[in-house]
Amino acid sequence: MAEKDDFSKGDTVSWKSRGHRVTGKVKRKITDRTEAAGRTVDASEDDPQYEVESDRSGRSAVHRPGALRRKGEGS
Repeated sequence: MAEKDDFSKGDTVSWKSRGHRVTGKVKRKITDRTEAAGRTVDASEDDPQYEVESDRSGRSAVHRPGALRRKGEGS
């Protein structure tokens, strides 16, 4: 069984951005230092981050798993 903070490509998630809740989809799990969403992401196997794409704007962002909520979970 997957951990609560383990997301897969295509999962619908939400996150807070500038005081509002944004929904979108997981594009990929990042597990090493790389460029994503216009910045350097310092991720690792032990500290992964997720690139997500906003449903509304189509823009990408990168978040740690604790900042993301699966659709239907609390706000």
